[in-house]
Amino acid sequence: MAVGVLALQGSFNEHIAALKRVGVKGVEIRKPEQLQSVTALIIPGGESTTMAKLAEYHNLFPALRDFVKMGNPVWGTCAGLIFLADKAIGQKLGGQELIGGLNCTVHRNFFGSQIQSFEAEISVPEIVAKEGGPPSFRGVFIRAPGILEVGPEVQVLAEISAPSHTSTKSDSAPESLEENAGSEKKVIVAVKQGNLLATAFHPELTADTRWHSYFLKMVNETSQEASTSTSLLPSEDLILSEKPKYDLPII
Repeated sequence: MAVGVLALQGSFNEHIAALKRVGVKGVEIRKPEQLQSVTALIIPGGESTTMAKLAEYHNLFPALRDFVKMGNPVWGTCAGLIFLADKAIGQKLGGQELIGGLNCTVHRNFFGSQIQSFEAEISVPEIVAKEGGPPSFRGVFIRAPGILEVGPEVQVLAEISAPSHTSTKSDSAPESLEENAGSEKKVIVAVKQGNLLATAFHPELTADTRWHSYFLKMVNETSQEASTSTSLLPSEDLILSEKPKYDLPII
């Protein structure tokens, strides 16, 4: 198995190293045609505006959108989350192009500037159920985005308390999303929707490889589903070998 890692800018080397630790080869992706050699993709953290400009320069957006629409597993971390979102707010003047596919609204740099980066223990029951290990994960948040709202088909995998200087409400978010667990404000930081996985933090910057293992399970499940679908189709040899049957009158 080989997993592609978008290698335009950001922490793509760290993702490749993490994949190596779990026994999988990471392939650097910089051109549209290179996506044809992989069946899964990781979009790393980095400077989202810079990554978007480089992706546009290399004409990657059409190929990336097709890759997502084809049902291939894609995981976005930090800037990668912004790329996958259907809607992003708090962007720089002029905005940036998105891949889309993930039914959510994200706020770019939700947690503040570089000097407001932090680490936090995150409760990850879904990861623990699938991968075992301790009940929490040490999340590294570097100028991190926050997920303000999600569609009904999106599974929330993790959320944390929002800093006091932030707002957990987007322009279109209902009041019920602004506060959770009483008066404590929460913000979503990890989600899954079908073939898409997204985290606002950087698992590749830790020694804990459970998120990478979780994503690889998604890849294997997708491959198995594709194989099953193919096996259910009648083979060409079988179709050609079948002779037509006629109901002849009995004389």
